[in-house]
Amino acid sequence: MKLDGIEVHGIPDSREKETIEVTLKSASRSALARIPSGKSRGKREAAVITPKEAEEVLKGGLLKALTSREFSSIRELDEFLLKFDGTEDKSKIGGNLSLGISLAFARIFGMEQGKELWEVLRAEFFPGVESEKTPAIFSNLINGGVHADNNLDIQEYIVLTKRGEAAGNAVKTVKEFYAKLGERLKEKYKLDELKLGDEKGYTMNFSNNEEPIEMLAKLIEELALSDALSIGIDAAASNFRHGEGYKFGGEMLKREALLEVYKGYLSRLTSIEDPFGEEDLEGFEKLSNAAGPEKLIIGDDLTVTNAKLIDKYGGRLINGVIIK
Repeated sequence: MKLDGIEVHGIPDSREKETIEVTLKSASRSALARIPSGKSRGKREAAVITPKEAEEVLKGGLLKALTSREFSSIRELDEFLLKFDGTEDKSKIGGNLSLGISLAFARIFGMEQGKELWEVLRAEFFPGVESEKTPAIFSNLINGGVHADNNLDIQEYIVLTKRGEAAGNAVKTVKEFYAKLGERLKEKYKLDELKLGDEKGYTMNFSNNEEPIEMLAKLIEELALSDALSIGIDAAASNFRHGEGYKFGGEMLKREALLEVYKGYLSRLTSIEDPFGEEDLEGFEKLSNAAGPEKLIIGDDLTVTNAKLIDKYGGRLINGVIIK
């Protein structure tokens, strides 16, 4: 497939910060991709560039290089982008511009074949995988950490739907649960309005970091949703790591003390994301050993969607990963 043009525009993300929108054009089709970047980011994350910088990258040779040849697959385009950039953190052309071009290309590539995006991605990257089991949906309902102006150190309190549940039913369950949670928070704290965090989860001061977990668990039980929903957290612990310890709940905790806190949470949680700082590998390993295979210990700041880091830590420090 040959590309005829690429455009980059600046658009606001959910925090009203500028991010990029990439539009690709072929002879008969066009597709776009909008690429946000997170507020909480690992030190080794791929570089993020501004829309203006992205335009300069295109004019500086990338546009000509992309439109002067044909690509027979998504993988071929991705390998071309990686080689053109040539840096570990994609600092030459930007991780967000690279992803925007790749995603928009995948969409056009699917259109050309009369297929949905998920169909072309599965055919190319997961051949032979035919499972029709729907995935669990992770929904961020309460915000803390850098996503909110409150006293919670944990960044996200999440509910997970049951894997295999029809997607429409799962979304309906989460929407109704989110509304019911809002009602309970208004009642408990005698509020007329609820403030929302950066990712539109409820945000207010709680008595401690554990209270939101207790509230979610209690509401799930009261609504008889134990077979439909479970609970997870994104600790994003790099944001409250100080030196060799962690500032958590108004105290300075050593790794072992924070580990005991998480062990106390495990009976009510299905997943914990980034429980320790991204350089605290021993913390990840100890929690993974304590949690066992039935719980998800997830890497995000630890792995930053870097294939080498995922291979290095997967199965030993973590058994789940965030892919951006």
